[in-house]
Amino acid sequence: MPKSLIRYGLIAALAAPVVVKLGFFPPQAKAANIPAPIVDASLAQKPGEQTVVFSGGCFWGVQAVFQHVKGVISATSGYSGGEAKTAEYEIVSTGRTGHAESVKVVFDPSQITYGQLLHVFFAVAHDPTELNRQGPDQGTQYRSVVFFSTPEQERITRAYIEQLDKAHAFKHSIVTRVLPLQAFYPAEAYHQNYATIHPDSMYIRLNDAPKVENLKKEFAAIYRDTPQLVAVKQ
Repeated sequence: MPKSLIRYGLIAALAAPVVVKLGFFPPQAKAANIPAPIVDASLAQKPGEQTVVFSGGCFWGVQAVFQHVKGVISATSGYSGGEAKTAEYEIVSTGRTGHAESVKVVFDPSQITYGQLLHVFFAVAHDPTELNRQGPDQGTQYRSVVFFSTPEQERITRAYIEQLDKAHAFKHSIVTRVLPLQAFYPAEAYHQNYATIHPDSMYIRLNDAPKVENLKKEFAAIYRDTPQLVAVKQ
């Protein structure tokens, strides 16, 4: 079945029973069992902005999760890992551009720590043990990556992955790559705020809405009911 058809829900009646049978629901139902980072930054004394880019499957769901996190200024869907000339959805979808579907998260370190964002990413936003796939989506463009923007982010990320693996927090080893952020290219306008705009899409209902519900349940202290949507230029 073409991935584009599954994602856009054009064959929802057929896809729904397949999704249920094969267990293509997000694995983050175990979010409560994923410990918070032992190594973390302290809350900043003054408001500011920091950036990190997360890749973990379809960017619709990752964006939706972080748009509901307090302290996140913006969460933008896009592409990282490849060149500017190939940062287009139809080309990225071939899996041959080096890009990963990604979400640039800009946050205020005086309101939320980087470690808290990592906790959400690993416990709710995706399954860090899946290699080049998430749920029904397969290909290198759906790989798990943390693109860090500061040495401190790299240190905290690597320490957290080591912590989770040593604790056997997941049944399988974490495959998330930790790489310096070289560039981020915003995705096309129709991809932005997709989960909020299309809540009745079968793909969103089965794959992404449960992630936001788990965020609300397991991270109530930092959950924001109204998502922080990004402005879109038409």
